[in-house]
Amino acid sequence: MLHKKITFIGAGNMASSIISGLVKDGYPSDSICASEPNVESTDRLVQKFSIKGSQDNTASANWAEVIVLSVKPQIMATVCQALVDAGVDFSNKLVISIAAGISVKRLQSILGAETAVIRTMPNTPSLLQKGMAGLFASPQVDTANKIFAAQLMQAVGEMIWVEEESMIDAVTAASGSAPAYFFLFMEAMQAKAKQMGFNDEQAKQLVLQTALGSVEMVAQNPDMSIATLRENVTSKGGTTAAALNTFNELGLTETVAKAMQAAADRGAEMESLF
Repeated sequence: MLHKKITFIGAGNMASSIISGLVKDGYPSDSICASEPNVESTDRLVQKFSIKGSQDNTASANWAEVIVLSVKPQIMATVCQALVDAGVDFSNKLVISIAAGISVKRLQSILGAETAVIRTMPNTPSLLQKGMAGLFASPQVDTANKIFAAQLMQAVGEMIWVEEESMIDAVTAASGSAPAYFFLFMEAMQAKAKQMGFNDEQAKQLVLQTALGSVEMVAQNPDMSIATLRENVTSKGGTTAAALNTFNELGLTETVAKAMQAAADRGAEMESLF
């Protein structure tokens, strides 16, 4: 992988996750900078990953060949406008945004109409190099930068390209927000296991190991559908069937679909807010 100078504008959880994956993958730490006004946030990443840290977004952006915008959507326009007002030239830089709800058109309206912009929606398992991301590139992004962006995200997990920017909202629903869905389901299982008499540690172990094993079964059987795996552990009239019948009666599939659509709709709605 080509090692370009990367500045993360914003030093929050997602920036930390991606930086962690990059460093673990062998990316040189002196080619990575985290920049934001909060010195505690940047110092934490500097100490943890031996990267550069700065409170000067302008200097950090000027130094970089690739700028990863990892600030909250609510302040994205303010942060970007400040860089432009300070004279940062984006014409030869690749800009990667990991903010939900901020369109390429909106970013280019601030940074310049011909700015090469990639929108991506990674998720927090990137911290463990188990992330999943979807990427969309503006027409100004050349092949070399598309390859770099793909390799960047592959350093922290897996990625797919989408042809339509609107699909980024679907990526948010299917993977960006999705770790929380699984955590919620696991929480519910753990809570019920405790009600059945297990202590906290036992209940968590039962749920965690089962989740790990189930995911590994999907990963180790790429030619087998998830539905088939489910059917293989469901004996007619047995305990698993009783549980699945209850899920179906309560509309689990419809609930999941509505929840994912709500996430996608919120992503689209946010584009009109910022």
